[in-house]
Amino acid sequence: MKKIVKNIMPAIYLVVIAFSAASCNKTQAAPATAAAAPGQPVDLTYAAEKSLPSVVYIKSVINSKVQTVEYNDPFEDFFSDPFGGFFGRGQGGNNGSRKRQVQTPKRAAAGSGVIISADGYIVTNNHVVDGADELTVTLNENSKEYSARIIGADKTTDLALIKIDAKNLPAIVIANSDDVKIGEWVLAVGNPLGLNNTVTAGIVSAKARQMGEGVASMIQTDAAINQGNSGGALVNTRGELIGINAMIYSQTGSNIGYGFAIPTAIMNKVVEDIKKYGAVQRAMIGIKGTDVSNYVDAEKEKGNEVDLGTMEGIYIAEVVEDGAAAAAGLQKGDVITMIDNQKVKKFGELQGIMAQKRPGDKVTVKYLRNKKEKTATLTLKNEQGTTKVVKNADVDILGIDVRPITDSQKKQLEINYGLEVLKVNGGKMKDAGVPKGFIIQTVNDQPMRSFDDLQQAVKDAKDQMLVIKGLYPTGKRGGFVVYLQNE
Repeated sequence: MKKIVKNIMPAIYLVVIAFSAASCNKTQAAPATAAAAPGQPVDLTYAAEKSLPSVVYIKSVINSKVQTVEYNDPFEDFFSDPFGGFFGRGQGGNNGSRKRQVQTPKRAAAGSGVIISADGYIVTNNHVVDGADELTVTLNENSKEYSARIIGADKTTDLALIKIDAKNLPAIVIANSDDVKIGEWVLAVGNPLGLNNTVTAGIVSAKARQMGEGVASMIQTDAAINQGNSGGALVNTRGELIGINAMIYSQTGSNIGYGFAIPTAIMNKVVEDIKKYGAVQRAMIGIKGTDVSNYVDAEKEKGNEVDLGTMEGIYIAEVVEDGAAAAAGLQKGDVITMIDNQKVKKFGELQGIMAQKRPGDKVTVKYLRNKKEKTATLTLKNEQGTTKVVKNADVDILGIDVRPITDSQKKQLEINYGLEVLKVNGGKMKDAGVPKGFIIQTVNDQPMRSFDDLQQAVKDAKDQMLVIKGLYPTGKRGGFVVYLQNE
């Protein structure tokens, strides 16, 4: 499988970052390859030999299912009811809307994965295993097949951890992706286009690329990546893993020299979080911002001259209320230049650093205000606005991110409590039509003051149904019925 990105994100992003990282035990690093003779291309045979046994073929199957779908026939009511359903006699509801059951076809797809431990843990892309009813892993060395189970998956980072029941597997050596240099030779290893055990060569074209809405700080390479490469390995000349191949940038769907891999620095944290907590821990810095260069260019187009004292860093366009940055005193117009003694020149670098943090972690931020350097210590928060670890729970089926409403929202809407829907990622809430910004006040008549209240409501739900009542941002009251199981 593959993931294609056609449009790079706009300049302003909400830093609600907090990927989790998995500690994967490193084995002894392989010896460096001998330097190639001057004028000769680098020898990649050692890298291929070391990495190929660790990359597996993954087949995912989504079984045939019966689903209820809506369809619209504007003429059906008219001809079955001469009054066009005006008096409510039509069976399908408004405007010819009907429901019917359909049988979906059985579907199969393929991708790649990387063995990260000898006892059967394998990392791949979330989009390789998402929705799969069956997973089959085929080893490279002996073509032996295993059934796999999903330990955990994360859509935001597009990573998944799966496991097979096997021992003494050829685990790959994991390198620190932070040490990767632009121009360094790399191999993309995987199973593209149905061609198993394939390697393609290229160089690291760029680092800290922001691609899509969630996957951040990616490694860009011109090594050919095509369908089936997803979840495979990007390795250095020593055959060490530096990234998980995830997507291409193409308007045709074919490789044109722009491939992207998720760095091992992020992968390690995701794997560790999935193993330890069952869910990825996302730390929020609490700002909206953009690269300084982008901000200055935008102001120049408006005829405004701007001098921030630097052309590198992150311009803060907005400080999120009750967020970590607000608590530390950062303001709109400040420019973040460094986090924990690491220079931050662009937004992707900021996300790369934050992706390795967890709620409750403290970070030291250097920033410019009116061209003068200042320092602040931030305590990072989670998506619910606290510093607690967020553990996996049944509430994940809802597919939303929420946080308790702020004091200003309480005053404006004249309410004492509620949970604001920050993002609708999919899942049952999206199916029910719950929009971003909606404030949930009660679920099954229980008040919603915290994330724990919502979690408990899901666990206690009778008949697998949630009756949600609350307010839109305008103050208009509304409600939704959410079914936790498919009809």
